[in-house]
Amino acid sequence: MFSENMLAELNKQYNYELYSGYLYMAMEAYFHGKGLSGFANFFKVQTEEERAHARIFYEFIIRKGGTITLDSIEKPEADFDSPLDLFKKALAHEEFVTSRINKLVDIALEDKDHATNSFLQWFVDEQVEEEENFQGIVQKLELIGNDVHALLMLDAELGQRVFTVPAPLAQAQ
Repeated sequence: MFSENMLAELNKQYNYELYSGYLYMAMEAYFHGKGLSGFANFFKVQTEEERAHARIFYEFIIRKGGTITLDSIEKPEADFDSPLDLFKKALAHEEFVTSRINKLVDIALEDKDHATNSFLQWFVDEQVEEEENFQGIVQKLELIGNDVHALLMLDAELGQRVFTVPAPLAQAQ
């Protein structure tokens, strides 16, 4: 069983993951509006990943006898100055999510909740990958500057991204 604090924080994270999917859907829509279908595809896949992350938290909370608490989902930002501005904001969001995961690990360690700590290690590793991916695209966009040809090449590259069911969710099915 969870401590009250751990359960409350896991539920917050569950809801943050749902918000992340909502935010990335707004970013997908922004790119569709700009005619950049590859960038839109990147965020379509990112939206699916965040929904999967939420489901992983949901399943874990239920498996350990916890209760799910649904909160209101805040309206995400939908207007951005440029693709670079958008990706910088997405990177900042991922850094926030990393801080949330780290907080959960800290609570699990304080509570000596080894099962939850073990569960969270996948997310610790996932956040390293998420930040790396967003940082890499930010760096590319900074190099691209105003080069439309290079932007379209990156758009084509991002259009190749596909959703893969995360291992913890695949194992649960």
